[in-house]
Amino acid sequence: MDLLNTLVDKGLRRELPTRDEALAVLATSDDELLDVVAAAGKVRRQWFGRRVKLNYLVNLKSGLCPEDCSYCSQRLGSKAEILKYTWLKPDQASEAAAAGLAGGAKRVCLVASGRGPTDRDVDRVSDTIKAIKDQNEGVEVCACLGLLSDGQAERLRAAGADAYNHNLNTSESTYGDITTTHTYADRVDTVHKAHAAGLSACSGLIAGMGESDEDLVDVVYALRELDPDSVPVNFLIPFEGTPLAKEWNLTPQRCLRILAMVRFVCPDVEVRIAGGREVHLRTMQPLALHLANSIFLGDYLTSEGQAGKADLDMIADAGFEVEGTDEVTLPEHRGSGGCGSGGVCGSADSDATPEARKDLVAVRRRGAGTDLAPNA
Repeated sequence: MDLLNTLVDKGLRRELPTRDEALAVLATSDDELLDVVAAAGKVRRQWFGRRVKLNYLVNLKSGLCPEDCSYCSQRLGSKAEILKYTWLKPDQASEAAAAGLAGGAKRVCLVASGRGPTDRDVDRVSDTIKAIKDQNEGVEVCACLGLLSDGQAERLRAAGADAYNHNLNTSESTYGDITTTHTYADRVDTVHKAHAAGLSACSGLIAGMGESDEDLVDVVYALRELDPDSVPVNFLIPFEGTPLAKEWNLTPQRCLRILAMVRFVCPDVEVRIAGGREVHLRTMQPLALHLANSIFLGDYLTSEGQAGKADLDMIADAGFEVEGTDEVTLPEHRGSGGCGSGGVCGSADSDATPEARKDLVAVRRRGAGTDLAPNA
């Protein structure tokens, strides 16, 4: 297939595909899917071998958010029956992180709901970062606290944070349909602040919100321009009680095509399979490891993931290996930088009528903010 040969050649040279080529990946048929996975897999192995980086989420503050992001179970007005609690103390957060690190995670992602942190919140998180780093040599810590004000990224960096996550989520042209309480430009500004402070920028997307193929390509090209080191690809979990509860638009095949497109556009970036993989990729998760080089271990913010041991078994059975704390994730040429600078397309086949699998959406009831052991 000439398209795939071209994309492999470009990926090995870190050359940006054309928009038409990226759209063509999303439009491939199910009959071509394994060819697409194999082609993107060559690019993944060129830059990351067979290593899989494990990341672990700690939800520092759950629910009670004033923002109206339609996809989020923690949003203003959400009726989703999720765990709700205020800030964990540093020792509680460190204890929660320890479970994921014991399971093989290399990076801890500290997340808090809200528009953005106050200066007092930054102090809290700084204390938590120090507690985790004091007890775990070599651990990476990524903070995800919402929109940053001037000087806050620098303070997090001084406290020991290695990275900052703030996703673009969707294309600029459709962002206002998803969120009204802040703008796409606000999100871009926060990623710039993280970069400027010397933090490794982590920024990704959410697929499955009713967006077009053009929207997906737009957001991935915008991410390439922002130059993050890590691109998390989330697949919408349609929580009951949120405006997008009925948006069951994804199939395992569609998810694989999206991951392949992201890999071709950002070939030497850490592509992470994030929230929703168990819900939408299901038994096709091992194939996704040929496209992404990073996953979250165990549970997510407000939903449960599969057991950590199951993740480790999946990685081993698929012929991959867990990346160690002594290994550098990104290719040497990247250093601390990034990957450089009409109508709805889509395949018929299995993308036509995806099944609503509400049975796979499990609200998190354990781990941080509870007395129950986490899934790690």
